Amino acid sequence: MSAVTAAPADVRVAYQHCEQVTSAQARNFSYGIRLLPGAKRRALSAVYAFARRIDDIGDGTLPAADKLTALAQARALVADLAGGGQPPADDLVLVALADASGRFALPLGAFGELIDGCEADVRGTTYRTFAELEHYCRCVAGSIGRLSLGVFGASDPAAAVPLADALGVALQLTNIIRDVHEDLGNGRVYLPAEDLARFGCTLSADGAAGPAGEAGLVRLVRFEADRAIGWYATGMRLMPLLDRRSAASAGAMAGIYLRLLEQIAASPAAALRQRQSLPARAKLLVAGRCVAGMAPRRPRRSWADDAAAEPEPMSPPGAQP
Repeated sequence: MSAVTAAPADVRVAYQHCEQVTSAQARNFSYGIRLLPGAKRRALSAVYAFARRIDDIGDGTLPAADKLTALAQARALVADLAGGGQPPADDLVLVALADASGRFALPLGAFGELIDGCEADVRGTTYRTFAELEHYCRCVAGSIGRLSLGVFGASDPAAAVPLADALGVALQLTNIIRDVHEDLGNGRVYLPAEDLARFGCTLSADGAAGPAGEAGLVRLVRFEADRAIGWYATGMRLMPLLDRRSAASAGAMAGIYLRLLEQIAASPAAALRQRQSLPARAKLLVAGRCVAGMAPRRPRRSWADDAAAEPEPMSPPGAQP
C-alpha cells in the first residue's frame, strides 16, 4: 500500500465527492455504508464511486467501440494506481481511492474483473450455462465483495475471501432476477439458456415468450431465487469473521437484497412487468436489525409449494440447507 501525496484538504474534498456519489446513486448499499466508522465509510465510498464510473460507461449511450475504449482507459488508470502511481490531481475519485488504498488492503486488481464484466455487457455476451453466468457474477459483484472486505478487514482473511465472493454472487443474481424486464428493454439477457429451455421460456428484446408462457417464466424466476438463496447461505457465513460495525454494514446490504428477493419470489409476475424495489422504511428496518446485532432475516420460502415439482437448483459449494 502507498499513501497519496495530495494535500489533506484535497483528499477531504475527494472523499466528500465520493460520499455524495454514493448517497445519490447507491440506493441499497448506502444503507450499509452509513453504518461504518468514518475512515471505512469514506474508503468504501471511494470504491463505490469508481465502480459506479465503470458501470456508467457500460450502461451509457456511447457507441460500443467508444465504451470499450473508455473501459480500457479506466483499466489503465486503476492498474497504474495499483502499481504505486499517483492519481491525476483533478480526478477526485482516484485521489480518494489512492488514499483509501494507502490505508486499507484494497485488492485494486479486482476492478479489472469488474471491467471484464462490463466489457462482456458491451459486447452483448449471453450465457449458455449457470457456470458461465457464475463467472460473470464473480467479475461484476464478487470483485466488489472482495474490495469491500479489504475495507472491512476480517479475523480470518483466507476464509473470508471466498465468502465475500459468494455474497457478491448472491447479490448479482438478485439484481439479474429483479432486472429481467428492464434488461430485455436494453437488449440484454442474463439468465442461462439451459434454464430458459428447462422451463420452456424464451427471452429476447421483443419480449418474453415460449410454449410455457407466463407460468413458465414464474417458475423460472422462483427457481433462480432458490439458487440465489444458496449463495446467500454461503455468503452470510462471512459475518462472524467481521468486527461488529463491519458486520452490521455487510449484513444490512445483504439483508436488503434478501428482502427484495423475497418480494420478487412471492410475486414473480409483477417483477416480470416492472422493476421491483423496497420502500425506504423496509430498508431502515433491515439496517436497524443489523445495528442491534441481529442477523438479517432470511426470506420466507412462501413459494416452496409452487417450486416443489421443479428441478433442484444447484447451490454453491459449502452452502448450508
